[in-house]
Amino acid sequence: MGNPFETIDARLSNIEALLLDLFSSRFSQGSNDTAAEKLMTVREAAELLSLAVPTIYALAQRREIPHSKKGKRLYFSKSELTEWVQAGRIKTACEVVAEAEAELAAAGKRG
Repeated sequence: MGNPFETIDARLSNIEALLLDLFSSRFSQGSNDTAAEKLMTVREAAELLSLAVPTIYALAQRREIPHSKKGKRLYFSKSELTEWVQAGRIKTACEVVAEAEAELAAAGKRG
């Protein structure tokens, strides 16, 4: 059999390699989700939205902007802020006309 310390050292090296592989694969798989869902501070949210920090606080106080609160601190999700901005999108004149024409056409088929 060989030196028992060499055997133990080899086994520990194998275990270490397996753990490093496991950790790196889990970290790399979750890195995209983690980056997208990283919580942002008020300053980061203000910078993202090109708004003043007091404006962010006012929107949060009126519950007009999606946020989380832990203690006295506010946190924001980048994806939720992006969805919030996109939800307020104003349609172009062409889009409004196309929707109106589609509704008129559908109403004509029904009646």
